Amino acid sequence: MKHITQLLAAAAVSLAIALPAHAETTLTIHYPMPGFFKDVMDTISKKFMAENPDIKIQFASPSATYEEGIQTILRQAGTSEMPDITFIGLNRLRMLDERDVAVDLGPLVQTDGNMAEQGFSDTILKLAQVKGKQFGLAFATSNPIMYYNADLVKAAGGNPDNPPKTWDEVIALGGKIKALGNGVDGIDFRWQGDDWMFSALLFGAGGKMLSDDESKVAFNGAEGQKAVEVLHRLATEGGMPVFTKPAGEQAFAAGKVGFEFQTTGALRNTIKNVGDKFDLRTAKIPLIDPVNGRLPTGGNAVVILTHDAAKQEAAWKFAKFAAGPYGASVVVPGTGYVPNNELAAKSPEYLGDFYKQNPLFQAGLSQMPVMIPWYAFPGSNGVKVTQTIVDNLSRIVDQSADPKEALDDAAADVAGMLPRS
Repeated sequence: MKHITQLLAAAAVSLAIALPAHAETTLTIHYPMPGFFKDVMDTISKKFMAENPDIKIQFASPSATYEEGIQTILRQAGTSEMPDITFIGLNRLRMLDERDVAVDLGPLVQTDGNMAEQGFSDTILKLAQVKGKQFGLAFATSNPIMYYNADLVKAAGGNPDNPPKTWDEVIALGGKIKALGNGVDGIDFRWQGDDWMFSALLFGAGGKMLSDDESKVAFNGAEGQKAVEVLHRLATEGGMPVFTKPAGEQAFAAGKVGFEFQTTGALRNTIKNVGDKFDLRTAKIPLIDPVNGRLPTGGNAVVILTHDAAKQEAAWKFAKFAAGPYGASVVVPGTGYVPNNELAAKSPEYLGDFYKQNPLFQAGLSQMPVMIPWYAFPGSNGVKVTQTIVDNLSRIVDQSADPKEALDDAAADVAGMLPRS
């Protein structure tokens, strides 16, 4: 018996030597805004691990906002706490470049050789480039749209089948909805948190944040003045109170607000929160200048941080999977973001028939031709610049400052935060 046991043990050792070791690679992933992305990330990671059993995905604590997310990554850079992969707001990729934190994916893209065949066109790749360097793959892209309560629109004398096309029409109808009383407000415009919705007004007027050489503030020019005048009128004529972001979303979902203006990325949550309380509709957001107006591209990109060779190979697989056709087929229905992968948008296997069957999602898709990059301020003060703009928008909404005064104050403060040449 002892002899047989020794033979079996020897055979087991020989078999272990003959077979290759099954090394598991673990990737730690950080992402923002769990309210939007937790279910999406869980679904994508489970599918990825099923197809790649040698790679394990674990998640770091998510950040509440894009701003908190970039601050977290910059604090953790170079430490053992830094994740292997992160999802960064498109307007904060520049900060990673300036601090040399993220991996340049250019060599991986070139080695791969067939990115277009995987649905990553040059246009899509450029969404996550900084000065020609590929710092990520666009994961979730969005534009701002108009959500509206068709029941309140009808009650105020509007036509839900022909929603407002201009800001003048929005403001007039918002005022009528406010006049209905019973605790109803006309409008919620999501100006809080970052400069994205201000960009929607500014870019929609044909304006820009800084001069072409980025040496001077440009957002307080004629286009910027038109933008803040609209914001002022939303508050004074359109029945828009001083909401916090969550309060505005909750009031709209409860049927107490006529119009809500925010990211198409909130669409799935809005549909769920509204339920059958009222007839929810969506439409394009008005442009101050219908000819030259543009809209900011919101959203984030998947970014690789690890320089470990084995982890980097696994991270590249995950990045392409998450930003690829399967990932897009989860992100779009699960949130409301517009597709950032051409295979996903065209193939019946993924999203080809989705928009025909889900008309609420068509507003964001129809605005893709006017999407331009979400502006990234240069230098180390990007987050402070954003907060300065938001603080002054608050003064306009609560009517503690004249729109031009608040805009000029913001411009003066931001000018002092720009890098000195």
